[in-house]
Amino acid sequence: MKLLPCVALFAFLTFRSTCRVAATVILIKGGKVVNHDLQQKADVLIKDGLIAEVAPDIKAPAGAKVIDASGSYVMPGGIDPHTHLAMPFMGQVACDDFYSGQAAALAGGTTMHIDFALPVNHDLMAG
Repeated sequence: MKLLPCVALFAFLTFRSTCRVAATVILIKGGKVVNHDLQQKADVLIKDGLIAEVAPDIKAPAGAKVIDASGSYVMPGGIDPHTHLAMPFMGQVACDDFYSGQAAALAGGTTMHIDFALPVNHDLMAG
């Protein structure tokens, strides 16, 4: 399964950005929507920059831009897979903690991060 390029669009619209896209109604159809609590094949209806509905088989409103997401993941935001938040290293600590780092990421449309793990005695769970 591939990651749909419109993921950034989904993230951009999710957080009520002051920017807007030309179409006021967008329907992302047939993708696997991944949220914090479940994954499901569903459509995402976006009206005036806000997510209006997430459900299976949403009928496209008249004039809606339809994006085919079949065979793709649709996620509510961008993912940064390599962050260093509040990380100690060589006697120093990263300047961003989890609060400031996540606030900055959210302002840019990133809604999830995977923090870098430093192993302790070759054990990632201890780091």
